[in-house]
Amino acid sequence: MDIVGKNIVITGGARGMGRKFAEDLKQGGAKPFVLDVNQENLDVLKTETGIDGQIVDVSSEAAVEAFFEKFTAANGPVDVLINNAGITSDALFIKQKGDEITKFPLENWEKVININLTGVFLCAREAAFHMVKNKVKGVIVNISSISRSGNLGQTNYSAAKSAVDSMTVTWGKELSRYGIRVGAVAPGYINTEMVAKIRQEVLDKIIEKIPVGRLGEMEEISKTVRFIIENDFFTGRVIEVDGGMRI
Repeated sequence: MDIVGKNIVITGGARGMGRKFAEDLKQGGAKPFVLDVNQENLDVLKTETGIDGQIVDVSSEAAVEAFFEKFTAANGPVDVLINNAGITSDALFIKQKGDEITKFPLENWEKVININLTGVFLCAREAAFHMVKNKVKGVIVNISSISRSGNLGQTNYSAAKSAVDSMTVTWGKELSRYGIRVGAVAPGYINTEMVAKIRQEVLDKIIEKIPVGRLGEMEEISKTVRFIIENDFFTGRVIEVDGGMRI
């Protein structure tokens, strides 16, 4: 796909990797539009880059359906969806300290699954619906994670990302008949605001386990996303970009 002039919707796009995707795609001639839940970040994005966006709760079926209906009516159908929105809410499955035993909170499970899994499902479903309805040979790109293989303290996050990988393969098979391609990127530890919150001593230990000896940069993930969009023979696969690290 030639991205020039294409409508590209990016969830979680007002900062971090999502913002980087939007900026790079705009520079390449595309028309990015971002969804987020933080109006301040959306306002900053608009002021600094001219990229438009709006508040949408990706875990709400009604909100997602309404957005894609209104966006399509105003701008034409979406050509590319990048499912980037995601959160973490880590905890150990069972933790014992002295005589006290705590359990992984259901609240932690539900809020991560709602955004990182249900949100991906809903946005991809609506994007695909409008692509098929308007006979658009589009692309859906899902952002997975190195944690898809299971990571300490991330029962919820790992479960969601593993499921995202499976959905990527399933949709790649199902949607190919309509000319729609689906791919995913599984980043390792990337130099983002989220990773910057990790305590330095913990981060140092993580970097020691990365064969290339450093964190990844957002630009490196952005290039991979663009590869998936532009390579018309790519579908139903997940690309690992993790510096050779394995969890």
